[in-house]
Amino acid sequence: MKNKVLRITAANNTIRGFFADTTQMVEKAKVTHVTSPVAIAALGRTLTATSIMGLMLKEDHHKITVKINGGGPLGTILAVGNARGNVKGYVGNPQVESTNIREGKLNVGAAVGTNGSITVIRDLGLRDPYVGSYQLTTGEIAEDFTAYFLHSEQQPSAVALGVLVDTDYTIKAAGGFIIQVMPDITEEVLVKLEAKLQQIESITDLMKKGKTEADILQYVLGEFEPKVLEEYEVDFVCDCHEERLEKALISIGSKDLQEIIEEDGGAEMVCHFCNKKYYFDKDHLTRLLETI
Repeated sequence: MKNKVLRITAANNTIRGFFADTTQMVEKAKVTHVTSPVAIAALGRTLTATSIMGLMLKEDHHKITVKINGGGPLGTILAVGNARGNVKGYVGNPQVESTNIREGKLNVGAAVGTNGSITVIRDLGLRDPYVGSYQLTTGEIAEDFTAYFLHSEQQPSAVALGVLVDTDYTIKAAGGFIIQVMPDITEEVLVKLEAKLQQIESITDLMKKGKTEADILQYVLGEFEPKVLEEYEVDFVCDCHEERLEKALISIGSKDLQEIIEEDGGAEMVCHFCNKKYYFDKDHLTRLLETI
């Protein structure tokens, strides 16, 4: 089963939205980082939102970075996405202890905390990236993205994100949606949409019932005559490579690099996003030193 995102429009192009099934993406992230249930719930929600926001970018070379730190025991959540909806990410403390708000409901807000902010960085290939930030409201991720969109980007949005962790710790389901209204939406449609969003079941409850992203689209926006404009396949993909880590080693400067050569005779570097290890032996480091 592939991860899928639907880009849609509704109500005569006055509503736009993205509906996602990211189950396999989140499972891959869980396996990569060996996470506790609450850690993957937080990371999975963030990866899903970042994937959707990546699809909002205009050009292939554009990138988006989302950083969330609420001062809780989970530490920092970092996710990076591209314009194809592919993402990578990690959490500061992947083995944070899991607690529940109630049976079957992980307490993500307590793990994330609210003493901090959500920051979104859009790299559009210009000299300076666009950076927006807003204080965390609940630490539950979806509500924090909603507040960020409204206050930092002045874009009214409805964000729903969910990760279902099974009893064997595999990801049973993951996904969500982001719905945004356009400036020319009528008051009548806006009132109807707000009423609908207030009465729908949670994304987690819908996924428990086996609802697909297409089912959820119809459930949420069916009365607004939604049209699917495009369907994307997305994934958890790390683009690390040796050349990038070579540049990191060069950036530390000749003095420190010389010390590593003399004292350690080599260097091992690990990618935070995928945990892949790269080893640079003495000869390799010496060649890098010569380039400096």
